[in-house]
Amino acid sequence: MISEILSVIQFFAKIYISMKLSANEILNKFSKNDTHPQEVKKLALMLFDETSLKVHEMKPKYRDYLEAAALLHDIGYFVDAKGHNKHSMRMVLEHGLSEFTEQETKIIACICRYHRGSLPDKEEHEIYNTFDKKERKIVKRLSGILKIADGLEKGHLNLIKELYIDYDEQNKIAEIILTPNISEYLPDITDAIRKRDLYEIAFKCQTIFKFV
Repeated sequence: MISEILSVIQFFAKIYISMKLSANEILNKFSKNDTHPQEVKKLALMLFDETSLKVHEMKPKYRDYLEAAALLHDIGYFVDAKGHNKHSMRMVLEHGLSEFTEQETKIIACICRYHRGSLPDKEEHEIYNTFDKKERKIVKRLSGILKIADGLEKGHLNLIKELYIDYDEQNKIAEIILTPNISEYLPDITDAIRKRDLYEIAFKCQTIFKFV
């Protein structure tokens, strides 16, 4: 009898998992134009790799979380532009992600939320406050990276070709050095500068942007 019940539970669990979509499938379902999220993903992963190599090492699976969040951070526009980051979070939670566990999906949803707006607050934010200390650090670090990447792609113009970090460990200063796609044109990165706050909090460093 118990084995039969377990078989039924496993059967419905498989059906539930099969109903979930991948991050790319959700993006295609709710976004008419994927140019911006794809570009943000590219910049976010470059910044992740440089940060992990030179500022603070991070696990490869966290890179996967960031990639999914970068693709999905703006799907909330499907509901409304106002508070779209919160809508993005809810949509990720509601639909789930076939590549990730339920807990990982919550982390990714929160990374989507914190790509703009208020900073993570364990006293005020109902999903974030369910995480343990390690998970909260993951959210802050990856959201900090995503915020900068989104800021660099604010104009949806694909103006940044490459980036790398020159890190002064003694003074805790990370120089984010940017190579523009058009050498004679230096993009306006005001939004990236404005959105560097969470990165600096998460990695306990100061950031400076430079062009080469």
